[in-house]
Amino acid sequence: MDAAPSPRRAEIARSTSETHIRARIALDGSGAATIATGIGFLDHMLTALARHSMIDMDIAADGDLHIDGHHTTEDVGIVLGQALRQALGDKRGIRRYGHAVIPMDEALVEVALDISGRPFLAWDVTFKRDKVGTLDTELFEEFFRAFAFNAGITLHIFQKAGSNAHHVAEGCFKALARALRMAVEPDPRAGDAIPSTKGVLEA
Repeated sequence: MDAAPSPRRAEIARSTSETHIRARIALDGSGAATIATGIGFLDHMLTALARHSMIDMDIAADGDLHIDGHHTTEDVGIVLGQALRQALGDKRGIRRYGHAVIPMDEALVEVALDISGRPFLAWDVTFKRDKVGTLDTELFEEFFRAFAFNAGITLHIFQKAGSNAHHVAEGCFKALARALRMAVEPDPRAGDAIPSTKGVLEA
């Protein structure tokens, strides 16, 4: 098997009584994004995630926004995580680990991740206001948890500095993007090896 199966793509659709979501991704893309979740700030963050990870993303969501943004935000995280897991296949030849420290003006956010098959989220981020745009800031943690657990990754997100909620949130998404770009990248020295002494990257 080649180290970087081509194309490394996935499409996932998920429908519940609360949301209908479809996501298509291509790991070896240019960062192109077509995002329509009905939540402006979430669209902005997902566009940044695509651009800085160099993962093409086409995400459409129709959710119960007349209630609030919770179900849509969390379910987009679920579907995007599932798409990443599917696109990675058995994870042969990838670098597996990724790390980034991203400044956004006064904010500084660090992300470290392991495409381990063992889902986990460590979250140490504080927002000084309840909303950015129409999106409740408490929903950022819900998004990242849903993404990590459905992608099967160990994800650590730490705020090192910052008071502006927009900057802090954007730092989280951009740091995740750069760490993902590193982790999913084919390792030319690895060939078709699975990057684990166990010979498998699953729970």
